[in-house]
Amino acid sequence: MSEFKQMLDGYRLVTAEILYRMPDHPTLLQSYLWQHYDLEPKYPELQRFLDFWDRELEGPIHSVKVATRRLISPSEMRRADFYTVH
Repeated sequence: MSEFKQMLDGYRLVTAEILYRMPDHPTLLQSYLWQHYDLEPKYPELQRFLDFWDRELEGPIHSVKVATRRLISPSEMRRADFYTVH
């Protein structure tokens, strides 16, 4: 699906800041930024990524902050017909 079609279907650009503990130094926190188009309020793409993280990566997640913004909505679309008057 194209990004434009996703935006019309309600997808939003989602940015998540993931703080996780370093495997060798659990008292230190490291930051990872994730960005993808996703659907509110359940964020299935982000949830899939966090599930992958828990399953495959060693650094346990401390916290996740999510920021989102709808980039375009159907009501913001205007049809314009351009033609040359003879």
